[in-house]
Amino acid sequence: MRTTLTKRIVATSPPQERPYEIRDMAMKGLILRVQPSGYKAFIVEWARGKRRTLGAAAHLSLDDARAQTLQAMSEALQQRLPAIAGKQVSAMPLGQFLSAHYEGWAVAELRGGARYVERIRKSFPDWLGLPLDALDTAKVEAWWRGRVHAPKEGERLVTKATASRDLACLRSALSKAVEWKLLEANPLLGLRNKTVAPRSVVRYLSPAEEKRLRATLARRDAFLIAGRESANQWRDQRDRPLYPVLPRDGYGDHLTPLVLLAMNTGLRRRELLTLRWADINLEAKILTVRAAVAKSGKQRFIPLNADAHRALSKWAAQGGADGEVFGIRDAKTAWRNLLEAAEITDFRFHDLRHHFASRLVRVGVDLNTVRELLGHADIKMTLRYAHLCPDTLAAAVARLS
Repeated sequence: MRTTLTKRIVATSPPQERPYEIRDMAMKGLILRVQPSGYKAFIVEWARGKRRTLGAAAHLSLDDARAQTLQAMSEALQQRLPAIAGKQVSAMPLGQFLSAHYEGWAVAELRGGARYVERIRKSFPDWLGLPLDALDTAKVEAWWRGRVHAPKEGERLVTKATASRDLACLRSALSKAVEWKLLEANPLLGLRNKTVAPRSVVRYLSPAEEKRLRATLARRDAFLIAGRESANQWRDQRDRPLYPVLPRDGYGDHLTPLVLLAMNTGLRRRELLTLRWADINLEAKILTVRAAVAKSGKQRFIPLNADAHRALSKWAAQGGADGEVFGIRDAKTAWRNLLEAAEITDFRFHDLRHHFASRLVRVGVDLNTVRELLGHADIKMTLRYAHLCPDTLAAAVARLS
């Protein structure tokens, strides 16, 4: 097909069952190629069968495509071979790029790199066979609508926050492809970030909620300890091996010390679950967050208050201070049941971190100290707690008079 290309034609040329090309009558050698998927690319052809892809139509304007074509045709006349002939846009499929290049680097260099690669594979399964340069904003928009609003059969609906994180993983991987000269430009780099409404209120426990939570933990421990004692009596009467004895003033399992430590240190979930006894100095009353597990990648030290020290000391005496402190991968079910029993709603495990920070601010601890304890890389993250210290702000303004 031959016609004078316009911006409207480029934007509205519909995909068909087979790929097709539109040759520009205004610029010899310029071709618009439209794929069945809707992907469009500008191509320059300086001789029969001699061509190169200039770039995706979504990122390269018609005027720029004509300018590059003019330059390539001029070079072909003068030198018989344009400079673009030495360049080839990557046709490597996304799946091959992940396996052959990105995965090894990510596992070695990124904390949780293997999870990021697996996230890309699970979130974009239909794209693994597509060339890297075939990924564009049109595909992302279609993927977003399906992921967030109308998933395919067998797929679950996800939140906008989850879909945004999926997209961020892919964008980061494509940036490495550009850095390694496997892709000329990241087609997703200029993509407008999807809006995700932040949580409007910092959630922390009220005094009544904290009292109910602690009481529920105590009742839960008493129930588990009594159940273990009853089970051992039954097994002893039948000459069966006994379960490990739980001390009557101890904990039923990991949940109580885990929650108490989160409330009194502000550690993130992953920092808690990867905590080792070697990271804790009960004598000096200090806890070390290793750089390898910290979100910021920096080591930090958290002093243990009386509540946290008592919980860890009791837990160490009960199970032994060796290896991992909690030895679990997660506590979602136990946490959910705990909140239900304590009649606490709209509260996540991560909110225990907010609870820790809010308590510090309300007793007058300055925000920079709170930032250091929480491990925030930027003070902007800590400023969300500023509204909790009105007395400090009022005193600052009062000094003007």
